[in-house]
Order: sequence, then structure tokens, then C-alpha cells
Amino acid sequence: MYLLAKSDVPRFLSALSARFEMYGPQVHPVSGDVFFDKAADSSSIRLDAPIPANSPKFAVFPHWERILSYAYDRETKDLRIVPEDLVRPKALVGIRSCDLTGLLCFDRFFLGQEFVDDFYRAHRRRMFLVSVTCVTPFAQCFCVCTDSGPAAREGYDVNLTDLGEAYLFEAGSDAGRELVASLSLPPAGPDAGRRRDEVIDRSISRFEAAAVENKAWISRAVNRLTTGFVKNETWEYIGQQCFECGACSFVCPSCSCFNIEDVNRRDGTTERLRTWDSCSFEGYARMAGEHNPRRPVEDRRNKRFFCKLSFSQSKKYLRPGCVGCGRCVRVCPGDIGMANVVTAIRREITGK
Repeated sequence: MYLLAKSDVPRFLSALSARFEMYGPQVHPVSGDVFFDKAADSSSIRLDAPIPANSPKFAVFPHWERILSYAYDRETKDLRIVPEDLVRPKALVGIRSCDLTGLLCFDRFFLGQEFVDDFYRAHRRRMFLVSVTCVTPFAQCFCVCTDSGPAAREGYDVNLTDLGEAYLFEAGSDAGRELVASLSLPPAGPDAGRRRDEVIDRSISRFEAAAVENKAWISRAVNRLTTGFVKNETWEYIGQQCFECGACSFVCPSCSCFNIEDVNRRDGTTERLRTWDSCSFEGYARMAGEHNPRRPVEDRRNKRFFCKLSFSQSKKYLRPGCVGCGRCVRVCPGDIGMANVVTAIRREITGK
């Protein structure tokens, strides 16, 4: 463990920007909202900013991505395939533990199963992750209920914890240790671990007063979803509230659904694009011949919550699919974010 004086943060960010494209939380100059985005200048990254409105998953899993292009000559029957390699080294700075947990879910989905996604792997291999311990939850947070915060335990290259006058600097990889050596940071001292734990405990104690909109019974909901004891009437109620907009999927740090489409260009080439998809959409499960096994909206809604909380998904990800960031609660126009769905299941159990 080392100490990074707050006056040295610009030097730290400058050292990263010399090797990586920089991404981090930035405050919009007009609205004051916080977004995680690519930074034209590393000085615009705010390590002390509140949790961003969007998750950083777009940096490793882009909204749309051209994965290859190809051309076929019908006369010569010649096929030319050109794989894309547009990946640039990126540093994701200021990631909250919930978002880092979401990236670990992505790793297990794209890299940890029978088939490995080469395009996702290309992004991850060229990425440097700087997480920050979350010291202030916002109204919809419930990471303490999903074992994903407020502090990261794995997956980072560097983790920063605000101790007041300085950041506690923890290196979690060889790349992080190399950065420590290049910055010549002083050791943190024997009481560093205790001070870090005090910050974490203080953050957890603030949830009762600050995270006033969660009240999620995650463990009970996991049990009910896994055993199939949620009544159809509850799913119908949730489905009736859904606008089928996909906003919950797009802000979720662990939603990994995508679609593949071939787009013909005027020059005779065809581009294969990967784009984000959502189980909220009516056409998500549509098959050839227009057959759709998940046509009713309530059937698609319960699929999302099974994906996030059922035990089968926990076995796949080694944890719940939901990371407790609360963004779905913020963006859902139908008021059926994760915490509110868990509340509906709780009311079914308790009758209150």
C-alpha cells in the first residue's frame, strides 16, 4: 500500500494518459450531471465525483462495433474477409466497485465459458482499471445487498481510497506495481489497512440514511426466483408497467445481450456489426418465420430478473448478475427498476 497525495493526482493521470486513452467520470458543465466518458484532457476526470449516470461497460463492450468486413465477387467466386482491429489501449479511471463487478461478470460471460469472444478479449487485454472506494452512496444504491461494494476486492490494477489528505494507493496487478515504481510513491505506513477499513465501514453506515430508495430484499428475491414461487399476477403487474424501452439494459453494468447484423455498402462490401440488444424489446427472441416464444411483455420482463437473480446465473457468474448500482431505478419510466421489483416480490411474501 502507498500514499498518493491529492496534489499528485494530475501527475498520476498524466502518467496514464501517456500510454492510454483516458476514460473517467466527468461533470457536465451545464447540467452538472456526471457521466463516464472518454476524456479529451485527463484533467477533466473527477475522482471525487458522484456515481456516473452511465456505466463504463461501453469502453469494453461498445454500443456498436464493426467486427469485420467482407466482399464476395460472384464472377470469380473470390471471398475477401478483413477483420477489424480498431482497439486502442484504454485506462478506465474512477470506476466504482459495482461497475468493476459488472466488468468481472462480463469477463466470465465472454471469456470464462466454452467459447471465448475474441473481440471482447482484445479490449480487455489493452485495458488498465483504476477503481475507487465509494464513500457516499446515492439514493438508489444497494451494492451492500449484492456483495459488490462499496470497496473493490479484486479485478483492479489500482484501487484508490480517499483518506482525506491523500489517496491510499493499492496495486492489484503487475501493471499497477509498475506504475507505483514509476511514480515513486511513499509507503502508506502500518495503519493504512485500518484507516481504509474505517472509510469502508463509514460508507456502509451511510446507506441507511442516504440510499433511501433501495430497501431491497435481494436474498429473499433470489430464493423466490430460483424456486419459481413468484406468482404470475406479480409478473403481469411488472409487465404492465414496462415501456419496452431497453433503458434498464443499456445502463446496467452487467447486461451483455447483443445482436449481429450484416450491412451492405454501396461499394460492394458488407460490414458485420455488433450492437447492444435488450430482452425488453419485442423482437429480442423472434425467430425465423416470425415465431416468438417470449411474446408477452411480462414473459420478457421475468426473463431479465431471472437473469439477474436466479441461482443458475449465480453459478455462471459466481455471484448474482445484479451489482446493486441502482441505475435501472433511475432511468425506468415505468418504475420497475430492480429494487422496486424486489419490493413487489417482498409484498407478495409479506402481504404488505
